[in-house]
Amino acid sequence: MSLPSTARVVIIGGGVVGTSALYHLAKAGWSDCVLLEKNELTAGSTWHAAGNCPNFAANYGVMNMQRYGLEMYRNLADEVDYPINYHVTGAVRLAHSHERMMEFERVRDMAAQMGLQMDMCTPDELQGHMPFMETHDLEGGLWDPLDGDIDPSQVTQALAKGARSLGATIARFTPATGVSREGGEWVVHTEKGDIRCEYVVNAAGYYAARVGEWFLPHGGREVPLTVMSHQYFLTEAIPEVKAWTEANGRKVPMLRDVDSSYYLRQDTHSLNLGPYERNCQVGWASGKEMPEDFSFQLYPDDLDRLEWYIMDAMERVPLLGTQGVQRNINGPIPYAPDGLPMIGPMPGVPNAFEAHSFTFGIAQGGGAGKVLSEWIMHGYTEWDMWSVDPRRYTDHADAGFTTAKAMETYGHEYAMHFPHHEWPAGRDKKLSPNHDRLLADGAQMGAYNGWERVNWFAKDGDDTSEGATHTWDRNGPWQARVREEAQAVRDHAGIIDLAGFSRFGVSGDGAAEGLRGLITGALPKVGRMNLIYIADARGHVLTEMSCIRHAEDDFTLMTAAVAQWHDGEILRAAMPDSVTITDKTRDVVAMLLTGPAARDLLSPLTDADLSLGWLTHQQATVAGKPAMLARVSFAGELGWEVHCAPEDTAAVYAAIRDAGATPFGMYALNSLRIEKGYLTWKGDLSADYGLFETGLGRFVKLDKPQDFPGKTALAEAPQPPAKRLVMLKVETGAQDAPYMASVFAGGEQAGVVLSAAYGHRVEAALAIAMLDAHVPAGMDVEIAVYGQRLTATVQPDMCQWDADNVRIRA
Repeated sequence: MSLPSTARVVIIGGGVVGTSALYHLAKAGWSDCVLLEKNELTAGSTWHAAGNCPNFAANYGVMNMQRYGLEMYRNLADEVDYPINYHVTGAVRLAHSHERMMEFERVRDMAAQMGLQMDMCTPDELQGHMPFMETHDLEGGLWDPLDGDIDPSQVTQALAKGARSLGATIARFTPATGVSREGGEWVVHTEKGDIRCEYVVNAAGYYAARVGEWFLPHGGREVPLTVMSHQYFLTEAIPEVKAWTEANGRKVPMLRDVDSSYYLRQDTHSLNLGPYERNCQVGWASGKEMPEDFSFQLYPDDLDRLEWYIMDAMERVPLLGTQGVQRNINGPIPYAPDGLPMIGPMPGVPNAFEAHSFTFGIAQGGGAGKVLSEWIMHGYTEWDMWSVDPRRYTDHADAGFTTAKAMETYGHEYAMHFPHHEWPAGRDKKLSPNHDRLLADGAQMGAYNGWERVNWFAKDGDDTSEGATHTWDRNGPWQARVREEAQAVRDHAGIIDLAGFSRFGVSGDGAAEGLRGLITGALPKVGRMNLIYIADARGHVLTEMSCIRHAEDDFTLMTAAVAQWHDGEILRAAMPDSVTITDKTRDVVAMLLTGPAARDLLSPLTDADLSLGWLTHQQATVAGKPAMLARVSFAGELGWEVHCAPEDTAAVYAAIRDAGATPFGMYALNSLRIEKGYLTWKGDLSADYGLFETGLGRFVKLDKPQDFPGKTALAEAPQPPAKRLVMLKVETGAQDAPYMASVFAGGEQAGVVLSAAYGHRVEAALAIAMLDAHVPAGMDVEIAVYGQRLTATVQPDMCQWDADNVRIRA
């Protein structure tokens, strides 16, 4: 086969993910695409994958992606006329504790939103599904009838056949050797010739970090990926398993003992045990140790590190110990720091995309191909997929961080992610100049895009152990302190260190006009600030920024810490060449002083004019140090953001603290902002919803002349929208409603919760929800909260505290 010299898209990597992306592109009409594989298809992690196919995921976006892919797999063999061994066996997940049952209840609720049925089970019901296991020590479990396993090579070859039949090209035994950029196009180099293309995709599996090095000269970064060694083994044939299969005409359901951290499933008439062990092992300590080609190869066996898991599994399923080991598989699998894949735009590089770091690549490959193809073709995805966006990790994700987090994630693959728990590995990557003072005051820290921020301040005697956070409940050791911090802001004044705000300087001829053509609404006047929104082509919320205007064409834009690379790319892609965009995130530290006494505390420390109104800003000195004061408060009280250089921050903070401001943390700020109905990015503000649905119509100016992204879609959007953002006042249970908890009206699902907290100023549990428009204000609804149904009332207004903004404008 001769290699094409041009293509629309070149995909590097021929595993299940690369072939799925090629298939989805071709199916959408983009048949002028080429996949390059240096060996045979499936030669990387795909060939030795166990092929398990769960719907279960604690992350909503990932579950949706898996649901789509598994549904596609069930019909793929007929669609492309290629045989696939796909066994839909069902699976049980075991719970040793009530907390695990609560997690299962939450996942079952999310699954129901997608049309998937999962059943909560008693121990006896679990044994009815999987008869060979012991259940005496179990709390219960979960049954997923659509779980199962698939042959990884067959599904990959089926996707490849489907792609070829639609006109796409697959070049096997054609290793890519590098990339270059000419005239706005990519040139992908191979030993068989070059291919010019519009888009290039790094789908190189555990070689993705090495391929990523090719893009460093073009604005790329070192790919945050660690190759882990994962083992599973197969027993010899077990007569009882064979007899059960013959009697029932199907395989024994899969078992996952997630508290012990392994899966166990039937393979022919044997059993396949795959642990995720705490004493895990990195496959290669660095990319430099990787051989040029590890196709169809494995690591040496290392069963000793699996001993505890093997013994535990034999106690659970005694049949496992009746036969010897037939074969052990010890192969490389890639891990991102959080164990979720990297799917989407390659950070810093134009028209380059990533689809790698899949720890469950077979289960996620089908959906990943859909998501990636949409990103390439449209610039957005059907579902908000921020949880897998490669831009979620920025410059803190160096090799040390990535390896530490990957080992932590692998060793806790099935861990419950409690709402107040902070994982300890890879910490202290970015510190505020106030860090030592914060710790001295009892700060309990959390990581926000690598920045250490205070979650809450402990006092002597408070339980600050990691174990204390292993709960779904609201009322941990932090809650009394969060209440005190919120009430200090309400009654006097508090200060919070907000190091790590993403901050961009946008200046130069045409800056104002460039922004007008990008945002949905209006810019502030000089000396003022406001919120601005950017939409995608559908009119859905892409991002929110605070816009501070210094001069006609001179702006500072601030956004969420984690949005740094995401929003920076949006700005750089949209602004004309005459405009300079400077990332100033590390150049300035922000602190918020807020509360009714804020003016009295600040006045003796500053030469600023503190009579200037809400949404103004000014340059001044605070404690003798230069600072910018912005009259705004995310807590909804009188207040100023104080922005100063890192070298001046500690002195300014100390002066404000010593003047009498109470330090408060992110937990209190979250409570305060929810009472005001203020929204957070990738919490309440999501690409799943349009601006009108999200209640942001006042930030949409359809009559302005600029043709901003999403303008046509917003002009054509139905009015009123079919869904709307609402505030719910919730019956006070032990837990806050989790993200994507179902809301029921009249017994029917009518919406989902996006964020929730207890409001200490209004003394009520609150939740922000996206609700069907036909559900009226004042109506009682129900929320699914970890297996309970809590009653909630739809409020007439989003704001529950100081609705007229008297306090914030004081």
